[in-house]
Amino acid sequence: MTPSVISLLTELIQCQSVTPNEGGALSLLQNVFNQNKFKCYKLNFGENEQMVENLFARFGEGEPHICFAGHTDVVPPGNIDSWTFPPFEGREFQDKIYGRGAVDMKGAIAAYISASIDWINTNKNFKGSISFLLTGDEEGLAINGTKMVLEWMKKNNNIPNYCIVGEPTSKKQLGDMVKIGRRGSLSGRLTVYGKQGHVAYPDEAINPFPILIKLLKPIMDENFDQGSENFPKSTSNITSIDSNNSAYNVIPEKVEAKFNIRFNDSFTQKSLEKMLIEYFDSVTNNYQVEFYCNAEPFLTKPGKLVENISKAIKNITNIDPVLSTTGGTSDARFISKFCPVVEFGLIGKTAHHVDERVSIRDIELLSKIYKEFLYNSLYFGKNDVS
Repeated sequence: MTPSVISLLTELIQCQSVTPNEGGALSLLQNVFNQNKFKCYKLNFGENEQMVENLFARFGEGEPHICFAGHTDVVPPGNIDSWTFPPFEGREFQDKIYGRGAVDMKGAIAAYISASIDWINTNKNFKGSISFLLTGDEEGLAINGTKMVLEWMKKNNNIPNYCIVGEPTSKKQLGDMVKIGRRGSLSGRLTVYGKQGHVAYPDEAINPFPILIKLLKPIMDENFDQGSENFPKSTSNITSIDSNNSAYNVIPEKVEAKFNIRFNDSFTQKSLEKMLIEYFDSVTNNYQVEFYCNAEPFLTKPGKLVENISKAIKNITNIDPVLSTTGGTSDARFISKFCPVVEFGLIGKTAHHVDERVSIRDIELLSKIYKEFLYNSLYFGKNDVS
């Protein structure tokens, strides 16, 4: 039985699955899959407070194997009194559905599950496979979610030929953008040491601030590159400067800055770190830096996957989508190491906002696009996994 995309979305919103709580969302979906003869695997990784619930479901054994990936966890609603309707009610009002996760990304989950079951029910003899990789740990640390499920999928011969992540990629109208890659993310904590003293006697102290400002010059200038063929230029931001000094008349002993660089394929983590360290060393040796990289850049080059999702969008909306690598990181960065992946979903304007909401028209169109994609991928290209 094909679930209604609207009713499924409403039920999902009513599950209070704020990271890291499952909130009943994965259990709800497992019941839907069981009713439609999917093989389901509840996969829990981590221990105690780090434990994350995940779900993998698959229908069929053959190729091509198409996987839809996403997350049922949502960010907190914030001040509930600021919402027009309760954030976990799923209220329908003026042709929109309100609720936390409506856009990011329970809407896409409802759309591609409804589309896939409808496809299966109307194409009972297709030879491929449709699967779902669903996690409760995308908005959080992303340690025991998609990354761990993929390792399990590899061990159990469930790696797909292609994958679509239902992140809200559309900008102004549904279908205007598909993400075919993402920049990497490198964070740094930079500490500069001086000598504490009285501001009236600066010659008896060493102020670490002027040195820090010199060290931060490349972060402030943002002249890492001019972009590449498929990526915008690398960007950087200083996110914190702290000397833990509440006094006006004391030169602090040390000062710490935090920064983040979103880097394109002109760099790898190692080459970017090397460039920064060489510059820091040219200024002073009286510093310490710690790096943390949670994503390398990735790119899915044009091929069957990009072609089929673009064609589906065009057929349903008459829009030619922009193929983009802009924005932040997503779980697609993990999937890209195993198979070609793109991201496509709803308009992201209200994601994480008070009164997050989705147009009923858009959610129904999105489901039609996903079904059209399956038609392009499983019918015309049923034995073509190139």
